[in-house]
Amino acid sequence: MPPHRARYARTSAAAAAAALAAGLLAALPTESVAAPRQHTLVVAPTGAPRAADDGPGTAGQPLRTLEEAQRRARDLAARGDGDVKVSLLKGIHRLGSPLRFGAADSGRDGHTVTWTAAPGAEAVVSGAEPVTDWELDDPATGVYKADVGTGFDSRQLYVDGVPAQRARTGLSRSDITLDATGFTLDNPDLAYLATLPDQRRIELQAKLSFTNRFAPVQSITGSKVVMQQPAWDNNTYGYDTIQSPFRTPVFSLLNSKRFLDEPGEWYLDTTAGTLYYKPLPGQDIQRAQVELPRLESLLEVGGTYDEPARNLRFEGLTFTGTTWLHPGSPNGYANQQTGAFITGVQPHRPSDAFTSCAVGCRGFEGARNDWAQAPGAVQVSAAEDIGFEDNSFVNLGSVGLGIGNDANAHGTGVGLGAKNVSVVGNTFTASAGGGIVAGGVRPDAHHPSDARMTNSDILIRNNRIHSTALEYLDQDGIFASYISGLAIEHNYVSDMPYTGIGIGYGWGANDPGGSPEYVNRGLYDFQPVYQTPTTLRDVRVVGNHVRNVVQTMFDAGCIYSLSAIPGGVVDENYCENSGQLGLYFDEGSRYLSGSRNVFVRSAGQWAHANNQNGNRTGDLTLVGNYTTNPAITGIVDGQRGNVARDNVTFDVGDIPAGAREVISRAGPTG
Repeated sequence: MPPHRARYARTSAAAAAAALAAGLLAALPTESVAAPRQHTLVVAPTGAPRAADDGPGTAGQPLRTLEEAQRRARDLAARGDGDVKVSLLKGIHRLGSPLRFGAADSGRDGHTVTWTAAPGAEAVVSGAEPVTDWELDDPATGVYKADVGTGFDSRQLYVDGVPAQRARTGLSRSDITLDATGFTLDNPDLAYLATLPDQRRIELQAKLSFTNRFAPVQSITGSKVVMQQPAWDNNTYGYDTIQSPFRTPVFSLLNSKRFLDEPGEWYLDTTAGTLYYKPLPGQDIQRAQVELPRLESLLEVGGTYDEPARNLRFEGLTFTGTTWLHPGSPNGYANQQTGAFITGVQPHRPSDAFTSCAVGCRGFEGARNDWAQAPGAVQVSAAEDIGFEDNSFVNLGSVGLGIGNDANAHGTGVGLGAKNVSVVGNTFTASAGGGIVAGGVRPDAHHPSDARMTNSDILIRNNRIHSTALEYLDQDGIFASYISGLAIEHNYVSDMPYTGIGIGYGWGANDPGGSPEYVNRGLYDFQPVYQTPTTLRDVRVVGNHVRNVVQTMFDAGCIYSLSAIPGGVVDENYCENSGQLGLYFDEGSRYLSGSRNVFVRSAGQWAHANNQNGNRTGDLTLVGNYTTNPAITGIVDGQRGNVARDNVTFDVGDIPAGAREVISRAGPTG
């Protein structure tokens, strides 16, 4: 906030003399403080009566659109004579295109620009359009239809605030034989697939160990299914691939009207402009609130490294109603881990990669530095002093909030460079992707070519992230890669398919001196062996409550780390009901300490370090932790620079006082 301006009310010399002569000490000079100046604009929800963009923008005569409010807020901010507040009235504010906030939208001279819900109002910013006027399409199946128009596509539909399931059918592993171009149908009951229309809109989903992959169909002729490229090549390349998964795969076919046979499923015919939906039991489709997304992002906050966006706040808003179309493109979603994926034709892929690269190969290592990231519905990059407080991120098509990701994940085209960003007291739930993703994965994220690219001083505190990553099951509740100065404190993360909180990236390969493991794999044929540290340092993961994670995927934990994190602290977190690990120090994890953490009912080890195959995992300190499962692997006191002492095993029916204290303080504090 700007400093308060003081003004002084002074009596005249003559009056003061008279007052003193009369003994009236109360008339001595006094000081009063004036409130800072604030400009306020009020915006009505979409379709509200008496709202006009040529009006004054007051509570009685609000503006009609957020776009006009943004234009006026820019003009007011440019004056530099006070704070600017854009107040959104109760209701749904629908966007026709994302709002982009650059340097021109910034607060000036110590002032801020705040976009906020009006007092007591539930103000919703949406990228979707409502669907009404349903009629019964097929009495036998109970499927309804509605006209929604053409010229767009969506992978998401939200019905009464719940993401609906795209029409799908199961596919047993024994039903098909995989090959380099797709697969052959071995089950004669699947012969009908060749008769389906719009075959290029059909997708194969492969739920594997730590990857969850999508690839679209090119054609189905007889028993042969040919898949679109480069999606198929990229999904059969590397590790945990479709043809060589690290766990028994679960396959599904998606997105044909023929598959629409279960309540809660839907299908969009983009050619006819018709939406089909089969209501849930007891659901009255004529009264249901049905939202069909049109946008892939809502807010794109970011300028340039020369002129970043600054001094912006977003408070008390609900962000909703987006989709993400890339997985349905010819690139598919060739997921690698935690929302990173391969896209485009890979120049180092050998001709026999379907067999020779099914579990990694030299050529695959050449792809690592070009992995892309899933975008956030709300995006922040090339920006400083940005705050999000008490917002809700719900029913979104990908990640809720992306902070300083690589350029490919930002609508502005400028990535990284996020500084002094605070994310406090928000809720993230019921979306296709994870909650918060901070940092990038490409070389400029860990060894920036311009120092201004460095992501630094990011605070993630008192947030609630639960029951999300419903489609992109590989994504975390909170994930942060390369950040200098990061605090993840007192958040609640629950009911996640994969990891709860993930920190670090790169598998140790980008740390000083490199990794012997990746020498053997051939990575350094494509990148240097760095001799300087990455930008990842000074990370605090403290006081979080993480529960019911690793519920669907595998190779994950409550808190997961990769690579060296000098100054890394993992203290006083409460983890309960992990489907696999508690603390997972994966490849290259170093310089992390953890104390007074509590682990209750972890299915696997309460702490595990991957120190195999020449990984430099080590220099880990675990002291004074509490666990109901005594298993710990890869961390031996006195070996590899590790310290593991005074950790206590207890029975869940007899919780030690120290553990009770941690449990009572874990999670949001406000």
